[in-house]
Amino acid sequence: MAEEAIKLGGKKKSIFIDKVKELLPEGGHLNLCLTCGACSSGCPATGLEGLDPRKFLRMAALGMDEEIIKSDWPWMCTMCQRCIYVCPMKIDIPQLVFNARALRPREQRPKGILGSCDMAMRNDSLSAMGTSPEDFQFVVEDVLAEYQEAQPEFAEMQAPIDKKGAEFFLNQNSREPVTEPDELVPLWKILHLAGVDWTYGSKGWGGENYCLFLADNEAWERHTRITSKQADDLGVKTYLNTE
Repeated sequence: MAEEAIKLGGKKKSIFIDKVKELLPEGGHLNLCLTCGACSSGCPATGLEGLDPRKFLRMAALGMDEEIIKSDWPWMCTMCQRCIYVCPMKIDIPQLVFNARALRPREQRPKGILGSCDMAMRNDSLSAMGTSPEDFQFVVEDVLAEYQEAQPEFAEMQAPIDKKGAEFFLNQNSREPVTEPDELVPLWKILHLAGVDWTYGSKGWGGENYCLFLADNEAWERHTRITSKQADDLGVKTYLNTE
């Protein structure tokens, strides 16, 4: 069965794309599309919901704001920026997608991302699983002691938390301390064998910033500030983002 053609109104009434242009340097080059399709060729979300980056940009340009708000395609974008990389005009479609997400009322955004963002905001761990700083420290110390005893060659291995003046501040996937604590160890071993001076933070160790993907500007900024402040307070030189 052939797809029904998109019907357009007689007058462009878009506010969305014009607002995004005001936010981005050089308007994000959003009016320079050559419709070459390079962006669509490498996009992992191409074909989902029948859309791709080029079609999405055209929808915005044609003033289809209501259709954009209802579409789930912006939530399937990984924000990987491949489209910008291959675009001859360097059109910033990921920023268009990010702002499209913000058009939808917060309570109507995808429940998984929404719930993970809200959970991360519950305490300064920033764990999307809601793990407190105290619980995280208990798990790390317990797992470390177990492996130090079971594997003598790693008896001197450390997994420090809030070590001042370390070279690297390391974050962590929130799920692993809760559901897969043994998965913490391989990275510890690599850092140990490489002689790396590193530390976790009791605050800001949750690596995933779901609030960014939720397009909740206030929450994702708070997430980032908590992490960066903890690293600064510890005097750590380099922030390592494992996520």
